[in-house]
Amino acid sequence: MNKLRKIILFIIVFTALLPFQIRADEFRDDATTFKAQVIDILRTQEKPREDGSTYVQQDLKLRALEGALKNQEIIYRGIADLDVVSINYYDIGDRVYIDSMVDESGVTTFYVVDFVRTRYIYILSIIFIAVVLLVGRFKGFKALLSLMFSFFVIVEFILPQILAGYDPFIISLIGGLGILGTMIYLTEGFNRKSHIAILSVLFSLIITLVLSIIFTKLTKLSGLSQEEATFLIGASKTAINFQGLLLAGFIIGATGVLDDIVVGQIEAVESIREANPSLSTKKLFSLAYRVGNTHLGAIINTLFLTYAGASLPLLLLFVLNQSTGLTLDRAINTESISTEVVRTLVGSIGVMLSMPIATFLASISHKK
Repeated sequence: MNKLRKIILFIIVFTALLPFQIRADEFRDDATTFKAQVIDILRTQEKPREDGSTYVQQDLKLRALEGALKNQEIIYRGIADLDVVSINYYDIGDRVYIDSMVDESGVTTFYVVDFVRTRYIYILSIIFIAVVLLVGRFKGFKALLSLMFSFFVIVEFILPQILAGYDPFIISLIGGLGILGTMIYLTEGFNRKSHIAILSVLFSLIITLVLSIIFTKLTKLSGLSQEEATFLIGASKTAINFQGLLLAGFIIGATGVLDDIVVGQIEAVESIREANPSLSTKKLFSLAYRVGNTHLGAIINTLFLTYAGASLPLLLLFVLNQSTGLTLDRAINTESISTEVVRTLVGSIGVMLSMPIATFLASISHKK
């Protein structure tokens, strides 16, 4: 058994260290992107909007930090009549991403795309890893391996298969089960408790799967309400199934929460039985179910607040437009909000049912 666990651990570490990237030939583009640093602010202009707010445009001098133009100075003309909503304000010393494009006449135009944020993200990631290892110790280490493996499966299996034209829903279901199976066996060991957890997750995902298909069809969600979908159209050599991609998001979103609640419930059954081995299956289920109800309320609130937080701009639009006669029914009817509502409710139902499923399976596994 220990040998099997070592083999699984080796496979995960090996795969986690592979480069996480999708083949570049899937996304050919005429633009060249590189990093640069702002060395001078040539001109700054503040402009008003119709709603009374203002935005700032800048002409910048930059120095390329990499690529064919490394150490060369670049002039960016950012002051124009066009109002860009997501425009940034840059200071001397800021590092930014630059897109350079060459037109038919051979003239190169530079565009400042965004800040370079990776340095601080890496620092935060190091702090995160340190806290996980400090608090979780060896179990925290195994959790980090599970996290890296999850990222690997998503980037190296799920996304490339979707881009290759396979059904996103089926691919995400297979990938989700693979992720959870590895996470559970790695963190909990290859034992009866882990087997019950995998079985509980499988039943819960099947329920989530069926509900996702039914209500995505009934509400006629296309998967094109997200802004990112417009950038994906034509970006790949194969047509992307956006409705399937939406369903894939439902499944992957649910898998993360299922792991927590299923393993927690099985552990509750184990602990109660250890404290009183003479309990009947019915009493064991009842006591563990009571524990699960408390945990379940927090999980559902977490799911709702997570999705609500991601949808705050949409909710703000609803509040602002109430004065124009926009009703709650009309707001929910828009595809962008309907998508989040269906995602939240389907995921919540799957999570709620996972609790009694895991409790029941764990309880009867001890039946004498």
